[in-house]
Amino acid sequence: MKLELFKKAPNFKLPSTNGDVFDISKIKKKIVIYFYPKDDTPGCTLESKDFSKLNNIFKKQNTLVVGISKDSITSHIKFRKKYKIKFDLLSDEKLTVIKKYGVWGRKSFLGKSYKGIIRSTFIINEKKKIVRIWKNVRVKDHAKEVLTELKKLV
Repeated sequence: MKLELFKKAPNFKLPSTNGDVFDISKIKKKIVIYFYPKDDTPGCTLESKDFSKLNNIFKKQNTLVVGISKDSITSHIKFRKKYKIKFDLLSDEKLTVIKKYGVWGRKSFLGKSYKGIIRSTFIINEKKKIVRIWKNVRVKDHAKEVLTELKKLV
């Protein structure tokens, strides 16, 4: 599925590390969703820690940050606790939301080709419209870049 800027973001519900089901339709603020391949791997850890460090500034921008991967809630809870991540992680073990957002695809690593999550980030405004998309994200300084873009939207 190809998502377009200024179109409605796909609705979804996923289990969250806070013990509830995250329902995007119930959120009344801006949302930053970052999709990442795997808990406790170097790039994903760095990206999550960077978003976590800036979480209070995101909150001041009336924005909720959530991370989504296909890892289990148990894995997410351990990952979140280990690195003191200040926001919720959502589990999409069935790849439903990952595919809805078009972030499941062909990847290659060390000459091997496989299917996996393409590291991507979306900013969704209060009207549930996608206002910014990053695909094939480079982790270094990405959270800062997202925050900079978010501030331009205000």
